[in-house]
Amino acid sequence: MQHSVLDVNGSEVSQIDLPSEMFEAEINVGLMHQAYVRQMANMRRGTHATKTRYEVRTSKSKIYRQKGTGRARHGSRNAPIFVGGGIAHGPQPRDYDKKMPKRMRRQAIRAALSALVRDGQLVLVDDLAIDTPKTREMANLLNRVAGTQNVLVVLPREAKDSPIYRSARNLEGVTLLDAAYLNIRDLLKHEKVVMPLSAFEVIKGIWGDKE
Repeated sequence: MQHSVLDVNGSEVSQIDLPSEMFEAEINVGLMHQAYVRQMANMRRGTHATKTRYEVRTSKSKIYRQKGTGRARHGSRNAPIFVGGGIAHGPQPRDYDKKMPKRMRRQAIRAALSALVRDGQLVLVDDLAIDTPKTREMANLLNRVAGTQNVLVVLPREAKDSPIYRSARNLEGVTLLDAAYLNIRDLLKHEKVVMPLSAFEVIKGIWGDKE
């Protein structure tokens, strides 16, 4: 499959062959959803916790006498029916991790890349670089090549102080991602995915013909 390569002005400068195993894969929506749910679940820390009636620190003495008050029998103030008491069946620390076979995860990424190409959301540029960090210049560049600022910019490994990173980090809707950390959430989150050919080569090496 041939795909256009643009320059920083948004003009086509060449064509490139896209590997069929990455960009012509079956677009399995169910598989992509499963991979997305797995990623979001694995990001959860699971540290939420509430105190049960045995963990609330109050007096353990009987709050009033057993008989003669006309009220129901009660012992400790820690019971869940009282304000300040314990929480019945409340959330406790847990592990939300979900497992997914490696081949399925790889196929989900390939399906997402194929969907991007099918829908015209993948933008390849010959080089994505600016001389000095300028947010406005970066915004104009993205508008020229992608027509939007809701963009995932995939870069080869970049230092945090590089001009391209410093120019784009304050732009709303723009996410910068190291090509080695390509993931299903970021691919599906944005209107366009912009990557220079250097990042494309990194992705091809990771998600290419090997299983």
